[in-house]
Order: sequence, then C-alpha cells, then structure tokens
Amino acid sequence: MASKVHKEILPNGLTILAENNDANASASIGFFVRTGARDETDVESGVSHFLEHMMFKGTPTRSALDINLELGNLGAQANAFTSEENTVYYSTVIPEKFSAMQELLTDMLRPALDPEEFNMEKKVILEEIALYRDRPHFYLFETSFKDYFGSHPAGNSVLGSHESVSAISRDQMKDYFDRRYAPSNMTLVATGNFPLEQFMADARAMCGKWTDHKVGREVGRHPEKSVYKEYRRKNLTHSHAVLVTGGASAQDSERYPLSLLATILGDSSGSKLYWELIDKGLADSASVDSDERDGTGCFMVYVSTSPDRLDEVVSIAKKVVGAPLDFTDADLERAKAKIVSRIVLDGELPMGRLMSLGMEWTYRKTITPLAEVVRKVRAVTREDIQKSLEKFSHREWSEYRLLPE
Repeated sequence: MASKVHKEILPNGLTILAENNDANASASIGFFVRTGARDETDVESGVSHFLEHMMFKGTPTRSALDINLELGNLGAQANAFTSEENTVYYSTVIPEKFSAMQELLTDMLRPALDPEEFNMEKKVILEEIALYRDRPHFYLFETSFKDYFGSHPAGNSVLGSHESVSAISRDQMKDYFDRRYAPSNMTLVATGNFPLEQFMADARAMCGKWTDHKVGREVGRHPEKSVYKEYRRKNLTHSHAVLVTGGASAQDSERYPLSLLATILGDSSGSKLYWELIDKGLADSASVDSDERDGTGCFMVYVSTSPDRLDEVVSIAKKVVGAPLDFTDADLERAKAKIVSRIVLDGELPMGRLMSLGMEWTYRKTITPLAEVVRKVRAVTREDIQKSLEKFSHREWSEYRLLPE
C-alpha cells in the first residue's frame, strides 16, 4: 500500500512534505531550494554552486570541523548538488539518528559564510572549474547550451568562469543568499522510517522563524532555432557533437511522450542509436535526452566518435531523429518497461522517494503517487507521441561540434 504524503505550509511559506514508511530500514531528509545558475546575474555567475559548498563550512554555532565530525558520528550519507535550476541538500541515516540529522541539516542552511573559509573554498571551486573544463563532454555541453539559449537564463553556467568566481565577494554571496533562500522558495522533505510527529514539530520550531520575502524567476519558453558552430581543443582523441531542438518543460504533459521517445531513439541499450552506432562500432557514445526545465526545455542528441567518422555518425543520428515515429509497438513497450522499472526501483528507497517528491513539488506544486506516475507512463500511445511532435516540431535543430585542432 502506498504511504500517505503529509503536507504543511508554515506561515513563513516553507513547504514541508513527509512520507513515512516504517518498513524502511533508513530515512532520508533534504532541503530543496528553487535557485540555481539561471537565477544569477552575470557578475554572480557560479555563486549558487559556491554557496552550496559553503553550507558545509560552518554556521553561527558550528565550525566546518564540527559539521564534518557530526556527519561522521551520525553515519550519514550526506551531500548536495547545484543545477541550472535547483540546489538540493540531502542525507540518509538510520532511523535513530534522524532527528539529530534534521537539526544539523537545518542549522547548515543558515551558513556563517566565514571569510577565511570563504577564501579557502574559493580555491577549491576554481580548481573544480579547471578540472571540468578539461573534460571535452562537459566543455561542449556548457558552451553549446550557452549559445543555444543565448540571453535566456536557462543557458547559464552552473560552475561559472574562473573570472566570475574569482571576483565574487563574501558580501555578494550573502546578498544572493538573502535574496534566494527565502522559506517560500524552499521545500523540506522527509521519507522513509522516521518519527513523523517529531519531524513536523521540529521543522516548525527550527524553521518557523526564518524570515520570508517574495522570490521570482523568469520562466519564459525558449524558441527553437537553427545554428551550426564548431569548437576546437588541443589533444583531443575523439570528436563530439550535440544536436539541440525544442522540448517539453517540467510542467508540460508532453514530458511523458517525449521522454519515451528519447528512450526509444537513444537509450544506453537497445535503442535505435544503440543499434545503428554503438553496436556497429561507429561511435563510443550516442544518446538522446528530453531535458525538461522550469517553463522551457530541449530535446537533444549527443555522439562521440573518432574524428574521421564524425560526419558519418552525425548523418546517421540525424536520420534516426529525423524519422521519430519510425518505431514499432514493441519498441514503445520496451521503452515503457525501462522507464517504469527505473521509477519503481528508485521509489523503493527513501532517497529515491525524497528526490521524486522534492522535485515534483518544486516544479509543479503537486504530489503524485508512484502508482499514478507509472500509470501515466504506461498510458502513452503512439498518437500521444505524434501530438507532442506537432507541438514541438523538431524541424529546427542547432548543431555544435567539438573537434581536435
């Protein structure tokens, strides 16, 4: 039987979601903050990710060492991530450590932003930027998305640049925190085996005094466009290409049909691109993804191969996505089985349910039972996919290539 999701919105706007399941052997807890790279100004580029790191570097009552030691004492599996649109802080613990983990994580969400820790962590961030920019796949996606989205903030860099992060001051970070980390822009979620009433009472006591204010975001849809660009890097052994067109947003009902279509065309195994490119040894990587974002989205293809084969591989990929409805009923059912399996397997673990509940509320302000999500996936027909392609025509594609110098 599905567990009930308890929801409460505090007077200051913080949403609390709790799904208790005594059958679980662990419990997960997380804060979902609706803020990321797309909410930054140019001079703040990278501050969301930088701030995420600073949450582990001390509070008014705990030092960075205190936090590190307490996480170890609790046996916590704790981490955080920043994307273009969200920053999430999360942890999984055994049930008897849950309340202590809740208090620690809540305290961490009020960072001290100690100047010395700030300067030390800035060096870590700059090293991370250098590391990622050396990765061809990352470089191509970051560069091409910035060009594709143009002035639309969905293309903002999560890490920022060496120049922008170097210039960020502690006061700028504090200003960003004060603007974006309002309780009405956050969701606290707990899943698994934990004391429900104590969790709710502690959340009211520890978060209820946080001061709220209005937080906005530009969520206009980005139109399809067609451009071709090449980038070149030294010492590349492979060439890479990304094809991008319009796609469903996180709020569009078409996200289900287009996600299934992406699985049919470019899943990691048994898809059309797999058989045409991977199985034949023409490419070492080939995938199709439906990238759903807040108010907008894109549908994209990625391939990687030897430089002498890139033209051939891109041509085959274009042929596959250029005939999106050229699939069998068996292909569709296979894609449904893959997606349903992933949904169900994730849903069996508290961490999987935590991410599902938190992201769904952040994007759509709804709570959909796991069984209903599965039903919606299984209900998709060929006609639904065809109708989605009538809305998102996929007639205009932008192509970006990364080639060796």
